[in-house]
Amino acid sequence: MARRLREPKLETRAARLRLPIAKKAQFIKIGRGLWLGYRRNQTAGTWSVRLVQHGTDWSKTFATADDFEEANGSRILDFWRAQDQARALAQGRQKEDDPADDEDAEEPIAVRQALDNYERDLEIRGGDVGNASRVRAHLPDALAKKEVARLTVRDLRGWRDRLTGQLAPATVNRTANALRAALNLAADHVVRITDRRAWEIGLTAIRDAEQPRNVILPEPEIRAIIAKAYEHRAEFGLLVEVAAVTGGRMSQIAGLEVQDLQDNRPDPRLVMPSSHKGRGGKTIMRRPIPIPTRLSAKLRAVAECRLPSAPLLIKPGGDRWRKSDHSRPFARAVKAAGLDQDGVTIYALRHSSIVRQLLANVPVRIVAVNHDTSIAMIERTYSRFIADHSDVLARKALLDVSADELDEKVVPITAAR
Repeated sequence: MARRLREPKLETRAARLRLPIAKKAQFIKIGRGLWLGYRRNQTAGTWSVRLVQHGTDWSKTFATADDFEEANGSRILDFWRAQDQARALAQGRQKEDDPADDEDAEEPIAVRQALDNYERDLEIRGGDVGNASRVRAHLPDALAKKEVARLTVRDLRGWRDRLTGQLAPATVNRTANALRAALNLAADHVVRITDRRAWEIGLTAIRDAEQPRNVILPEPEIRAIIAKAYEHRAEFGLLVEVAAVTGGRMSQIAGLEVQDLQDNRPDPRLVMPSSHKGRGGKTIMRRPIPIPTRLSAKLRAVAECRLPSAPLLIKPGGDRWRKSDHSRPFARAVKAAGLDQDGVTIYALRHSSIVRQLLANVPVRIVAVNHDTSIAMIERTYSRFIADHSDVLARKALLDVSADELDEKVVPITAAR
């Protein structure tokens, strides 16, 4: 790494804020033919780079100085990181200008390529590759071909706003978040992408979009759906029963292996894998979930003579269940049970499981662990049922003075004459 140079007037925000506001940047030389510039503005100052080489004079503003906000390593830089970024930009520029280095020059990356890279990254990290597919399904060709470094707020805000006419606000936010993640990944690895404001502003989330529409089913309706699922196929009925009993997500249930069935004990259970939800490279953990003895026996019957690492639940053809394999047969089971197939999805079994445990006075922390979610999410999404849960607990401690006892102690008040 090149040696960082000192400059007392620019090193600290206090020193920079003492400089006069100016229309032109103040430059310091940080290498051969290379300068780092700082321009003092009424708001935060800006960093720029200038490269004079082979008869050309090239300059570029690339970041905001940390005059009023903390540096974040990308859009807002301190003096030291600005030097590093200026050198990296100059190096990229030199490769562009040098025909001998054409093969090694950094190629521009389009939005389509950024999504492909994001999908590969999700696959490596064990994330949900459906996040990339969700964006592709709604990405116009013109935007897909556009270079990431040339994206504007107008490009992305227009795309997001057009989605609002096609999708629910919450779905728009999830789709925009996935595209933002893909663009951030591209910016992390491509030197020429220096400004993330286009997607930080253009893909701002729609406020108050998350309006929970959680369908909670009473036990008779859940039993009816399970019965109709078994009538469709025994394998599908078993899948639906496991979903209803455990409240697991389909990705978790599909990930169950034969060795996750612990039925050699008086209290059988399934060791449920965690989901891929969440940011970063999430480590898949497994937590025991209690199940009834009769369900345990059904699972053991289908698991006999299979390898411990084999999937526990399989489709009629013997393949592992995939993410959306259940959708159509579940809709048919719901309709056959006399329920609204548009409003009741398999996720209703998860919601019902969470509420069932809350109303059974299971502590919220345990409910959250059993369903691979957070206490905050439980409280935000199921607050009405938590109020019922707390009401049941608090009612046990109520002081109830009966009316008869009060009548015995009433003393008539005689009006004064």
